Amino acid sequence: MNNQTTVETIRNLLREKNAVLLAHNYQPAEIQDIADLCGDSLELSIKASKTDADIIVFCGVHFMAETASILSPEKTVLLPRSDSGCPMADMVAPDALREKKAALEGVPVVTYVNSSAAVKALSTVCCTSANVVAVVRGMDETELLMVPDRNLAMYAASKMNKTVHLWEGYCPIHDRLTLDDIAKARKDHPEAVLMIHPECRLEVLEKADVVTSTSGMIRYAENSDKTEFLVGTEIGLLHPIQKACPDKRFFPVSNKMICPDMKRISLEDVLNSIETLEGEVKVPEHIRKPAYTAVKRMIDMS
Repeated sequence: MNNQTTVETIRNLLREKNAVLLAHNYQPAEIQDIADLCGDSLELSIKASKTDADIIVFCGVHFMAETASILSPEKTVLLPRSDSGCPMADMVAPDALREKKAALEGVPVVTYVNSSAAVKALSTVCCTSANVVAVVRGMDETELLMVPDRNLAMYAASKMNKTVHLWEGYCPIHDRLTLDDIAKARKDHPEAVLMIHPECRLEVLEKADVVTSTSGMIRYAENSDKTEFLVGTEIGLLHPIQKACPDKRFFPVSNKMICPDMKRISLEDVLNSIETLEGEVKVPEHIRKPAYTAVKRMIDMS
C-alpha cells in the first residue's frame, strides 16, 4: 500500500470510527500532515477532550497518551507504538518520589507534564514548558520540589525568589545543546532570532532571545516582524513552524536534536492501530483521579 492509499484509508477509518488523530509537534511530517490536531502534548489532550470523538489516536509518546486518558476517561486512547516512551519521564519513579516527599515533609510537588500518570498522581500541581513560571510564581509556598526536569526547574527558579529543590532528570535531546552549538548557529545566521526550549540547560537559555515552548515558538514567529529564526528544540518543529510562516526562514540550532522516540510512529502504525484498536492506554481510576486533580489545578492557575 503506497502512502497516498494509506492516508486515504486512515482518514476513512477515522470518520467511520468517530476518532480524532493527534500529532505532537515533534512527529514526522507525514504524521503531522494527516492529523486532525497538532501541537504541544497537554494542548492536544485538552482539545481532544472537548471533541465528541469516541477514540483518540495519539501520535506522540506514552505519557502523552496517559494524559489524554486522564482528561478523557470515557474515550478510548490509542498509542500506535507501545515502545514510544520518554527517557525523561522514566527518570522519576513513583516510589522514589514518595521517598523524596517524605524527606521534604510538607513541601509541594510541581510536576512537569512530561511524566507518568502515577507520578502526576503524587503531585500537588502539574506544569508545562509554557506555563511553568506562572504556575510556580502562583503558588503560595516559597519552597517546593520540581520533577523530573532539572533544567526546567532551574529556569523557573531563576525567575523568582523561591527555594526550588531539583530532581536529577532531563531531556537527553535538549540537554545536549551546548554553548558551542549556540555560537556556531549565531555565526551562521547572525540576523536570526534565537528561540530556545526551556528544557535546555540554563547557560544555554541565558543566550536566547526567546525562551518558550514549541507552540510558543510558532506563535512568536507568526507575530514577529523578523524573518529569520533559529529553532532550539527537536527538529520536528521545523515542519509546523514553516507551514505556519511560509514567508519566513527557520534554521535548526543543531541538527543533532532528534528524538528517536518521537520518530517511531509511521503511517502504517497509525493505520494498524485504528484498524485493530491495539495500543490502548488506560489510566486506572485510583491513579487517574489524583492525577486529574494535579492537572486541573494547573489549568485553573494558567
